[in-house]
Amino acid sequence: MKLSVRNQFKGTIVAVMKGQTTAHVRVDIGNGHIVTSSITNEAADDLGLKIGDAVTVIVKSSDVIIGK
Repeated sequence: MKLSVRNQFKGTIVAVMKGQTTAHVRVDIGNGHIVTSSITNEAADDLGLKIGDAVTVIVKSSDVIIGK
């Protein structure tokens, strides 16, 4: 699959934690960096996500805000 999004990181799923409606998927993208994505449980099930799966984290956002 080709995408226009340039912020893509290959990684490995290290955790899938499902809540009532949302799953939090933690992906190790290397060098000790973990990215967490919140997706619907339905999406996690459709993708068949499980620990150890190789995935691509795709970041598309109009705003990235950091406060301190």
